[in-house]
Amino acid sequence: MGSWRVTVMGHDRRSGGRPQGRPDGPLARRDGLEVHGRDGELSCVDATGRVRWQQPCPGRPNAAHLSSGRVLVTTDSFDYTAWGHLGPALLLDLSDGSTVAELRGDRATALGGGRFALGLAGHDAFDTRAYDRDGALIDSWRSYGHYVVGSGLRVVETDRRHPTESRVVRLLPGGRIERGPLLADPRAPEPLVLPDGTLLVLDAGVLRAVGRDLDDTVLAELHPLPADQRHRFTGSLRRTADRLDATLVERHPTRMGAYTTHAWHLDLHAPR
Repeated sequence: MGSWRVTVMGHDRRSGGRPQGRPDGPLARRDGLEVHGRDGELSCVDATGRVRWQQPCPGRPNAAHLSSGRVLVTTDSFDYTAWGHLGPALLLDLSDGSTVAELRGDRATALGGGRFALGLAGHDAFDTRAYDRDGALIDSWRSYGHYVVGSGLRVVETDRRHPTESRVVRLLPGGRIERGPLLADPRAPEPLVLPDGTLLVLDAGVLRAVGRDLDDTVLAELHPLPADQRHRFTGSLRRTADRLDATLVERHPTRMGAYTTHAWHLDLHAPR
């Protein structure tokens, strides 16, 4: 069997295009339920539009993850603290919104069975912890980044260091880590997951495919970024029904608020 391939169909460059914040809409949805968040408040709405519950939130909710009757919500604090704007991570009972546990982390994923992985980076932290449905710690790893559930728990690491030591890794029971390819970008954007479990990673302007076995292939060198310029670029990947879009938003080196957007449109070819 071959590997995934891409064909670059077009490229454009335009002024503007500041990186986007959190999109509108529910934080999470599953089985006819939606979890919504706004400053200081969380709510759950069913398929008929009925509000199941509303609960105060000590911050600004930014993401939510659902698993077997539990919801884990990460938040930004209203005030600047030693951890920046990191707010509490709230583990709630999905039936009534009551608090099960208050945890600390800024990026999470659901693991099934009411369990979650919650990551935290900064101040010497570069950690992922797994919690059960009652908020009890069940495992931990020295790794942090974008989480992908399937073929175990994989992480596209984002260590925010120069030079970076980030890799694509798999987290194994007992705190063990299977290490895959080294990345060039210390802040790689969220990967795309293809139907066979392959990850597409936009790594400092280079599109890479990382398989279930953590093998990697360069698919396209779109706009390779010099190490001393990577901090000025924010990347993203988006897949539609008929194509793949890769975007790099470049912050001007001296003019505050000035951005340039580089966009590529690609055809994605499955292995044969």
